[in-house]
Amino acid sequence: MVKRICVFCGSSSGIREGYAAAAGKLARTLVAKNISIVYGGGHSGLMGILADTVLAAGGEITGVMPRALVIKERAHLGIPDLRVVESMHERKA
Repeated sequence: MVKRICVFCGSSSGIREGYAAAAGKLARTLVAKNISIVYGGGHSGLMGILADTVLAAGGEITGVMPRALVIKERAHLGIPDLRVVESMHERKA
């Protein structure tokens, strides 16, 4: 049984409206199945939609973001588990 899944998505909402709707639907579906999410840790675009939807639905989400992006105020500070790493390479690992 899957307990956690990593979702790769953008910090923009994409060029089609359907992308934002799909991010929200994915978040609600995973929360309903009690699957926690690991994602890039951002607050804008599809990442923000994913995180905000998970939080609103009472799910569990973990963000992983390089320190340089946290410093540039790109991190979603509303998630309870934000892990700051030193590089993009470490983030992907």
